[in-house]
Amino acid sequence: MSGQDELVFVPLGGVGEIGMNLALYGYGPAANRSWIMVDCGVTFAGPDLPGVDLVLPDIGFLAKERKNLKGIVITHAHEDHYGALNDLWPGLNVPVYASAFTAGLLEAKRDYDGKRAEVPVTPFKAGDRINLGPFEIEAIAVNHSIPEPMALAITTPLGTVVHTGDWKIDANPSLGPLTDEKRLREIGDKGVLALLCDSTNAQREGVSPSEEEVSKSLQQLIETAEGRVAITTFSSNVGRIRSVAKAAEAAGREVLLLGSSLKRVVNVAADIGLMEGVKPFIAEDEYGYIPRDKIVVILTGSQGEARAALAKLSRDEMRHVALAAGDTVVFSSRAIPGNEKALQDIRNALIEQGVRIVTDSEALVHVSGHPRRSELVQMYEWVRPRILVPVHGEAAHLTAQAELARSFGIPEVPKVRNGDVLRLAPGPAEVIGEVPHGRIFKDGKLIGEFDELGIGERRKLSYVGHVAVNVLLDSRYDFLDDPEVVSTGLPLYDDEGEELDDSLYDAVVGAIESIPRARRKDLEMVRESVRRAVRAATNEMWGKKPMVTVFLTKVSL
Repeated sequence: MSGQDELVFVPLGGVGEIGMNLALYGYGPAANRSWIMVDCGVTFAGPDLPGVDLVLPDIGFLAKERKNLKGIVITHAHEDHYGALNDLWPGLNVPVYASAFTAGLLEAKRDYDGKRAEVPVTPFKAGDRINLGPFEIEAIAVNHSIPEPMALAITTPLGTVVHTGDWKIDANPSLGPLTDEKRLREIGDKGVLALLCDSTNAQREGVSPSEEEVSKSLQQLIETAEGRVAITTFSSNVGRIRSVAKAAEAAGREVLLLGSSLKRVVNVAADIGLMEGVKPFIAEDEYGYIPRDKIVVILTGSQGEARAALAKLSRDEMRHVALAAGDTVVFSSRAIPGNEKALQDIRNALIEQGVRIVTDSEALVHVSGHPRRSELVQMYEWVRPRILVPVHGEAAHLTAQAELARSFGIPEVPKVRNGDVLRLAPGPAEVIGEVPHGRIFKDGKLIGEFDELGIGERRKLSYVGHVAVNVLLDSRYDFLDDPEVVSTGLPLYDDEGEELDDSLYDAVVGAIESIPRARRKDLEMVRESVRRAVRAATNEMWGKKPMVTVFLTKVSL
């Protein structure tokens, strides 16, 4: 350790937002730091990003630091923590450490997406330690809503940092592990410089209900339901899937899985022994032959995804599977902010079919995988850090945990957001700079920035439509033929019942005829005059200006 060495934390995603978690830890002098990456997640595009499949963290900062990046450690296999790895790893090409379950899901997803580049993963489980340059990293078991989650104790010559990942305290989970209080206390006894802690539920008082209570509630719903029961939950929640399957078996019901992501997760879970004791699931084409009170469906679509199984059922679009009046659909999940409208549309469509809807506001059918305030305080008591850095949350969540940590007496609680360079040691915690950060986008098979993928133009199209104009001029710069006008996404008629395309045709002709023939030699000027005339005419009739493309060709005969 030299006098210039520093330990820094740099979030490129997940701090100031929910999702897209990517944390960097750097050690060494400012000009030559060694780095590790913890997690590499995505977030999902909203209606403001039409056509975008996924939103990924911008790792441009690592382009110049790539030679100093020692490795990537994944805490667990939720999309917001590992979903960008397949797409971003080829540009980094460094060792990856993750649980067996995460590695299995990564491979299954790569096969499903048709990816050729294999991401080599070294299995890494609770209790294991790895050395990456100046970082010694120990995996610590925590409980969460997915198999094999882990917190990380990252030890450097300047101190130890505990990075919690996603976690909660549950004494009776449907699927382990328990959060390892003993090991966390031992690490706290040795001295912890900083705790980087999940803030998702920092505004909620008390302790999260146990998954065991959710299992009992779901079992009661299944046992008392008169018709079919369909339960939608997060595909990765293997413990919940097991609970539902066991409850269905106890009630004398068969279980059908619907949704490709759900089947992938269950297959990976089965491969590593997590589905032992669960009765085999039935095939989709057996559904119609089983009495209504003898079947449970576990399916995708808990967040209102339009192409997921639940949405298709609500539209009656599935070949072998349908619901009917008297059946029950249970939403064993909580709506991610932004998905409320899509979920309500699906619920309304199911209600129109006579289906009974059960959500977490009516019964205990879901519990979060993140710690509430009393659980956060327990973590503080175990670890006893000098510095608390709230991560994994929007501003309201981060601020709530910061206030809680200060009230508990933690000495330093710095404010950090994506892109900040937080010096953890030596000296007091302090933001000392900022690195390039932001978002890039996965759009079909391409990954790129907002403008280069045409997302902004696509957004404009979704609001104002498009008009294409084709004009042919002869050698004397007169019309060789009638102009063609094709509009897309515009109204058919104006408020007087006139066809818009007819009026736009007149605007094109008028624009060109108003230009003296001698000046029509300037084709760019003519093209721009036509574009402006079409936009002005549309604005007068509709009150909006569409995007306009003008094809102007002089034909020599």
